[in-house]
Amino acid sequence: MTSRSVSYVLAAGALVGLTALAFAVGRYPVSIGEILSLIASKLTGSASTLPPNVETVVMQVRGPRVLAALVVGAALAAAGTAYQGMFRNPLVSPDILGVSTGAALGAVLAIFFSQGILVIQLFAFTGGLAAVGLVYWIGSRLRGHDPLLALVLTGVVIGTLLGSVIALLKYLADPYNQLPAITYWLLGSLAAIAPRDLAAAAPLALAGLAPMLLLRWRMNLLALPDDEARALGVDTRKLRTLIVAAATLMTAAAVAVSGIIGWVGLLIPHAARLLVGPDFGRLLPLAMLLGAAFLLGVDTLCRTIATIEVPPGVLTALIGTPFFLWLFALARRTW
Repeated sequence: MTSRSVSYVLAAGALVGLTALAFAVGRYPVSIGEILSLIASKLTGSASTLPPNVETVVMQVRGPRVLAALVVGAALAAAGTAYQGMFRNPLVSPDILGVSTGAALGAVLAIFFSQGILVIQLFAFTGGLAAVGLVYWIGSRLRGHDPLLALVLTGVVIGTLLGSVIALLKYLADPYNQLPAITYWLLGSLAAIAPRDLAAAAPLALAGLAPMLLLRWRMNLLALPDDEARALGVDTRKLRTLIVAAATLMTAAAVAVSGIIGWVGLLIPHAARLLVGPDFGRLLPLAMLLGAAFLLGVDTLCRTIATIEVPPGVLTALIGTPFFLWLFALARRTW
């Protein structure tokens, strides 16, 4: 077994172990034996002999939250991997083109106008897509500049503009009702995830993942200068547009249900690249495994380390900053 295969096996094992741990720990502890017994009863269709509280906690309370952490973590890691490969820059993350800020503005607008959770998620999803669409439209019309640099700089500028609008809405919001909800959403949370949220986010994330999987070998060519890639028969502009759309769709779907959770799309691709190298076909599945495991572990810590729940966005930054510096010190140049 090669070292790369070992990396996949270890990542999958860590994911399985963290999933079992996430179901087991909490204010109402559930033993691994009870979890296995419940799974066996569901698979065989037999009546469960466990207390009703166990099934309620595992299936209705922790189940949607665990699945959401897996979907959101994998989606953000996959989007970060695609963006970093496409822009040939290890400092790029899924929000570089303004998708997170656009989604945040959409959600803040919905909260400001006292809308329900479904409208908030719809506004967040639409805002993320609209922000990237605006960035891409402006960047494509800036002639005489490197197209990648134009996209990145436009994304930074538009993101700053949208961030100022968010700050204005926070200043104008009702400090007793609207402002706490806005702050809660901007820090990210998986606490209120419902099955209907997963039913909406998972298909969109899969739709964004499909082009990445189908075009994974072409993604490697985007690491070359555009002239060389075009000489090999790749239309870099069309490919880059398709990958931007796919990664944005995944990011917007994740952010719409979880709020802003940073560092996953920046940190995890670095860790995966350190283990299996820059080849996108090997990098993408490992990054998704690590991203799902990372966010699941963070979310489990968020709801167990204190009497009140810690926002995941806070913990990912506290964990991600030193870990990223450590990875950066270990990594050799692979771009």
